[in-house]
Amino acid sequence: MKIGFIGLGLIGGSIAKAIRRVDPEAVIVAYNRTADVLTTALREGVIDEAAWDITATFGDCDYIFLCTPVVTMKSFLKKLKGVMGFHTILTDVGSTKGDIHETVAQLQLTGCFIGGHPMAGSEKTGYENATDRLIENAWYILTPGEDVPIEKVSAFSEFIRSLGALPMILTYAEHDYITAAISHVPHVISASLVNMVHDLDGREGYMRTIAAGGFKDITRISSSSPEMWQEICLANSDCICTVLESYIRHLTDFRFAIRNGNKDRLLQYFTACKDYRDSFANEAAGPIKSEPRLYLDIKDEAGAIADVAAILSSARISIRNIGIVHNRAFEKGVLRIDFYDEEARRTALDVLKQKSCRVYDD
Repeated sequence: MKIGFIGLGLIGGSIAKAIRRVDPEAVIVAYNRTADVLTTALREGVIDEAAWDITATFGDCDYIFLCTPVVTMKSFLKKLKGVMGFHTILTDVGSTKGDIHETVAQLQLTGCFIGGHPMAGSEKTGYENATDRLIENAWYILTPGEDVPIEKVSAFSEFIRSLGALPMILTYAEHDYITAAISHVPHVISASLVNMVHDLDGREGYMRTIAAGGFKDITRISSSSPEMWQEICLANSDCICTVLESYIRHLTDFRFAIRNGNKDRLLQYFTACKDYRDSFANEAAGPIKSEPRLYLDIKDEAGAIADVAAILSSARISIRNIGIVHNRAFEKGVLRIDFYDEEARRTALDVLKQKSCRVYDD
């Protein structure tokens, strides 16, 4: 299998690394406007060939991933149309789908384009932050062109699944409306909260100093690329404005209930949102699901985390992730440990309890 990448940033680099991990024999060719990135990817063995332009080397690719900003995708589509083979499937990783599908239709590429949006990312950007596990267990939305043969859609869907992601097929209109609600508007809300605190904070900066826990959690995404989110807001403006209007109505209702001391209405609001949010963890699949995880309290002293890791290592228990919990309002314990499977979690629970650790069985 030969796979091409136009752009090796956070998403493109992560998908390329995931492919290299899953299929070491795959041939990966990539173009990137920054030569240093290609040099690094070659040195790391992530790609096999660096392309300094859109040339015939992309012609025999099975899949080509467009991983550039939305505003530049159109020009790359035109170049690729002139070199790609008849069997090649084009895909992208953009957060909005309407514009790219319109361009695909204009260029008469609807028979070979499957739009894509991995619902994963980070506030960090660039190839240097790419990881082969970024899209693992994340929804990966696919929006096939209307003329793509069903067998090619199925094959690409299975390819995405082989990388550890969870493919879901939608129309591009459905995608843009859904992501406006669960991705784009939340980013607007996060940015608004940060700017509000900036404007309300006094000269002493107390708000910024003590901001922690929930505030940091819900505003973390505000550290993402401003240019990227400018593009997203402009590209999906209709859907974002529609969802924003609904959110504003909810805020207005909240304000009315608070100002009038309507305790029944407030309880109803908070109960409904808690019930709905708690239901996310009960889904059978998806990025927000119950994970094999433990929490425990440790002493605030040098070597405490190393001691826990040593205990697990001596019992030959592999951990997937370990980290400090900064917000105790919603979690138990100050140390969170994620495992690869439930059996490892149960074994770790027994071992840590035997060592008199204060463990919370979540």
